[in-house]
Parts: sequence; C-alpha cells; structure tokens
Amino acid sequence: MKLVDLPEPELVSSGHMACAGCGAALAMRYALKGLGKKTIFTIPAGCWAVFDGPFPFSSLKVPMFHTALETTAAVASGIKAGLRARHDNQTTVVGWAGDGGTADIGFQALSSAAERNEDIIFFCYDNEAYMNTGIQRSSATPEGAWTTTTPTLAPKKGPKKDLIALMAAHYIPYAASASLAYPEDMLTKIKKALTIKGFRFISIFSPCPAGWRTNPSLTVQLARMGVQSRIFPLYEVTEGRHYNLTVQPRQIIPVEDYLDLQGRFKHLNLEAKKQIQQNVDLKWQELLNKCG
Repeated sequence: MKLVDLPEPELVSSGHMACAGCGAALAMRYALKGLGKKTIFTIPAGCWAVFDGPFPFSSLKVPMFHTALETTAAVASGIKAGLRARHDNQTTVVGWAGDGGTADIGFQALSSAAERNEDIIFFCYDNEAYMNTGIQRSSATPEGAWTTTTPTLAPKKGPKKDLIALMAAHYIPYAASASLAYPEDMLTKIKKALTIKGFRFISIFSPCPAGWRTNPSLTVQLARMGVQSRIFPLYEVTEGRHYNLTVQPRQIIPVEDYLDLQGRFKHLNLEAKKQIQQNVDLKWQELLNKCG
C-alpha cells in the first residue's frame, strides 16, 4: 500500500478537542480509515474521552461508548456478545485506550479478554505517560524520562513495559506495533487484523507534544525517528510465535538524536544516553533473533 492509496473517507470530523500536533488524534484518523464505518468503539477515561467532545456531541462518525478506565476490554467483549446475539457478524468492535488504560489500570481486563480470545481489536495509542491527567509516569514511560511523578532529579527507572511481548505470551492470533510516520504499514496491519477472528492487538506510537515537551510540528518526525533509532520497531506476531519485521529502517540514527529533541530527556548526561543506546541495541538484536 502507498500513501496515495489510503482510503479517502474521513471518519474523524473537525472540531475535536485534541492539542495541536497530537499524535493520538492522527492515530485515530488513520485507524478509522482502515476500520471503516461499520465499527463500534469503546473508549475509557483518557485523552480520547476528552478529544471526542462533550455529550451529546462527538467528533467520531461511528458509534462510541465511554467506559471506566479499567473496563475497556470487558465492555468491548460485552458489545461483541450483544452483536453476536443479534446475528451481526459484520460489525468490528474496537477497544481504544492510552498506555495507562492498556498497560496499567486496564491490563486486567485486557489480559482476560486476550486469554478468552475475544473477537475484538484492541488499540493502544502509546504516548508513554498519563497525559490527560497531568503527565504522570506509566509503565509504558521509557527509561530516563521526566514526568510530573518522575522529576528530573529522579527520572523513570527501568525499561518500558513490552506490551507486544505480553500480548504474544497470551498466544493471541495477531499482535503488532505501528507508527504515525508509517501510515501505509499501519493500514496494512489493520486490514490484516480485519481478516482474522479472535483477539487482535495493535500498539500505535503516538508522540505527545505537551508531555514530551516538544514542538507540535515535530510529531510525525519524532514518530519516524522512534522507528529509525529502533526504539520503537515495527513488527507483527502471529499466534504468539511467529515474528515478522515489517519495516526495516533505511537510515539508522543514534538514539541520542531522538532523545535530544525532547524536553523530557534534557536532563540526561552522555553516559545515560549511552546506556539507553546499549539497551536499545540489545532489544533490537533480540527482535531480529525472534524474526529469524
């Protein structure tokens, strides 16, 4: 698929309440281009619960349920069961949550739905912190990052939670990573997910200008650099066993180039950046080994 081949229908209307340069807003726009009109969303408390607009208005041109932060996958499972009872096998049910609602507070329902192999698609728009409530650390916050709960004198320690690996450990039919800077790759994965029955999971790398302390004009560039630095590789896993690298960066850039554009990493010294580079190189090699 080429960029010019992306579906034309716009199912996200103007007037949503996202910040300028919001990666999560662009993630939704691309996702709906792939999913199409016959889709029902369940969205928990978080950025997109605000972006959508105040009741009774909505910026989404598909049905959408607001739900509690911890219940996204459970509500999506219930909606799917209701559709099945009505003999509707055509409508796609989607859980759409940030990294807090996916990796942390929502993980119990996510894991349970994955273990039951519910016939839904779960998306995580990963902006690497609790952005809607004040930029607090989540388990998806990367090592060394500033947040309001990990200040510059005590930044995030330990690696980011590997959501794709966790989903693969459930042996679900399909799990994948995606990036705003590679819409063709994202749409190809969504189209593939639509052909598969059972639980499917896609994590979308979604830079947040406010939380990352970056210029809103850099959102797509940062999404691209996350892939080029191999911090956020693009790959897919089928049946929890078969790994496939879907984008091999043509240009590999140092992790430092990516970090230096973000205010949340400005406190890091050269030694800390070298350590992050070593960790990224190690994870990349592990991924290549899995891909064969």
